Amino acid sequence: MSRKNWTSDKIFSRLRNNKSKRTYWDNIGELRKRPTKKVHAAAVELCRSPIDKEKIIGIDVLAQLGIRPRFMQEETVDLYFQLLENAPSPKVLESILSGIGHNNDNLSDKHMATLFGYLDHSYSDVRFSLVHAILGVENPTAIHMLIKLSADKHPSVRDWATFGLGKQIEVSNDPIVNALWDRREDPFNQVRMEAISGLLAHKDSRIKAFLMEKLADIDDLDLHILQAIESLDDPEFINLLEKQIEANRTNKTVDEKWLQDCLDTLKENTHPER
Repeated sequence: MSRKNWTSDKIFSRLRNNKSKRTYWDNIGELRKRPTKKVHAAAVELCRSPIDKEKIIGIDVLAQLGIRPRFMQEETVDLYFQLLENAPSPKVLESILSGIGHNNDNLSDKHMATLFGYLDHSYSDVRFSLVHAILGVENPTAIHMLIKLSADKHPSVRDWATFGLGKQIEVSNDPIVNALWDRREDPFNQVRMEAISGLLAHKDSRIKAFLMEKLADIDDLDLHILQAIESLDDPEFINLLEKQIEANRTNKTVDEKWLQDCLDTLKENTHPER
């Protein structure tokens, strides 16, 4: 019988008793498609369990119970912050913070003050979930946290925090742009990409010169830089690109198609009549 034909009680029972995590998210996903008071109440009961495994099941079900606006979202957010008061284990804390991230439309200053307390948590997975809790929240405290987390020692935390600063908020100011600028040469490629994309989105005045510098160094050129150059639609890059295509024919450092595609795009966008 298909999972969608199972009763909610059966799915909750499977979640509580399964030894393997193989079907965990399939079962959670099916319950999330059932935004009813019965499912909500059963998940809340699990959230209040003294057993971490059961707490996490309840938290994960409530996280995306129904499409936005979530089913009984205000009650869910209140419950999540009540759970935080009881010093949950790191695994439970990860789930709570992730759940908050799916329901962060109306977080208050008081909520932000609570979340701020996890900014320096010793577990990187908790800091990673904290980033998700505040993504897209245009609150000064949330933005301050993202700025700090964009310099986190763990690359995945930096990656998502940088993404949050670059693409998930409309606010633009010097601290945000400077945090993105600081990540433009990050040792982790994905972070660099998000930083550069963010600087372009925030229209930072330094980004053109930076991209010129990167294009001039054929040994340090990659597809992300060329894509960023394309997005600027600036004809000043055309001459340098042509020179690099010629130089690359000798040393074969970069995929020639990348360079040629970038050049063709710039020519088409900046001189469409040609």
